Amino acid sequence: MKLGQGNHSQIFSRWKVCLTGAAALLVAVFPLQGQESVGTPSSRVERFNKAPVSREILRVKLPRPVEARLKNGLTVLILEDHRAPYVTLQLHLGAAGALFEPTDRIGLANATALMLREGTKSRSSVQIAEQIDRLGAGLSAGSSFGSPDAVLTGAGLSDNFDEWFAVFVDVLLNPTFPADELEKLKQRQRAHLREQRSSSGFLISERFNRAVYGQHPAAQVSVTPESIDKLTRDALVQWHRERYEPGQAILGIAGDVRAKDLIEKLERHLLGWKKADVTPAWPRDPAPSTARRVLLVDRPNSVQTTLALGNIAIDRRSADYMPMVVMNYILGGGASSRLFLNLREEKGYTYGVYSDFSALRYPGPWRAGGNMRTEATEGALREFFFEFRRIREEQVTAEELEASKRAIVARFALSLEQPARVLGFAITTQQYGFPADYWDSYPARIMAVTAADVQRVARKYLNLDTLQMVAVGDASKINGVLEKYGKVEVFDTHGTLLGGAQP
Repeated sequence: MKLGQGNHSQIFSRWKVCLTGAAALLVAVFPLQGQESVGTPSSRVERFNKAPVSREILRVKLPRPVEARLKNGLTVLILEDHRAPYVTLQLHLGAAGALFEPTDRIGLANATALMLREGTKSRSSVQIAEQIDRLGAGLSAGSSFGSPDAVLTGAGLSDNFDEWFAVFVDVLLNPTFPADELEKLKQRQRAHLREQRSSSGFLISERFNRAVYGQHPAAQVSVTPESIDKLTRDALVQWHRERYEPGQAILGIAGDVRAKDLIEKLERHLLGWKKADVTPAWPRDPAPSTARRVLLVDRPNSVQTTLALGNIAIDRRSADYMPMVVMNYILGGGASSRLFLNLREEKGYTYGVYSDFSALRYPGPWRAGGNMRTEATEGALREFFFEFRRIREEQVTAEELEASKRAIVARFALSLEQPARVLGFAITTQQYGFPADYWDSYPARIMAVTAADVQRVARKYLNLDTLQMVAVGDASKINGVLEKYGKVEVFDTHGTLLGGAQP
């Protein structure tokens, strides 16, 4: 989930954070022993972790939010921090996300969110922008494709909180969705559609998501010309009236506020926000593909190939989540990962290559990929498969495992300096029904992951026989390379399957 970021990095005063061993931030990746010509030889990797290293596990105790439920059903989470005169808030509307859009109105959820700032019953879009700017505050809204939530974020000083929060509430409850502003939005979207067709990043995401998600709504990554045409003011008004309701929403607030006073203030501000009778219809969970597919988006004369390889893996509640975090970090989670050291540092095929995975309230994909020179496509694919096999067939060394786990924990510790991130942790706990100490125990559970755990999840989710392989590049130069991995389905940059109908 992409959440709003705060402008300061004050650690909450009530936190008890103890991180020892600066050298824990250094990550070294060690090669497979006995490998002769493929992979990254140890002589090419320099390690400077000579500082004293503590073996203690990071211990944290995040502040527990004050939780309340307003009379209208809204769940409120408040984290007090009086060290800086600043407040950040996140409102997650759990029935208003793009995941629940009608199939013929793709983009309705995000358009509704984006239009909130374009005018209310008492403020024009210009007045909203001027007031927010004058108050030194920030206000944004959106709903990303595949998300069940529409998210509104706000941030500003605590001494004028009442003023900028009043604008936030007005935007939330009283948007008018002016027809002229909607037409401007649609014009911008049409222009963006034309631009993104020239982006290999967009093309790879479009084809990969459709390959792994199939008919699931998360397969969609963009509006279409047809769906833009169907974005009417009446459609936005109806979506807002039916979906922007407090009963399935969570409002998180962090910063220089007093919980007791704030709850009373929220009751007054949101008195007119009524609970609606809506139960979002969750789509069936996507299932992993059972056979390998090789998909190529042809970009004639392209000088590089963009690759994505993966398949559906886990959801956020999975018992395999922590092992997946560690496995992914070792394989492609950063500049010290195996893929990066192999394909960039050793072979020079690419400027960067990574892996990641999406685990939400439904299963998402694990994915590896990057951009490489066209002539390096064959070698890059060979090394991808080499690293996939290596992490599946051999357990990681104790030293590599320990360094990777400590790097993950160090990243987590640094994230605690951002109140908006910690507020996001509290909201995640609420959304998924995690125990109150879930994040307190996160470092210990990461450190408890074993080499056997890493190998187990690699074998379970990195199935080479069912990988969905997507490439964007010059078909005349790389089609033959891809054919070595299976029958190639070729698409043009508009998403049309060449030689047949769109699957």
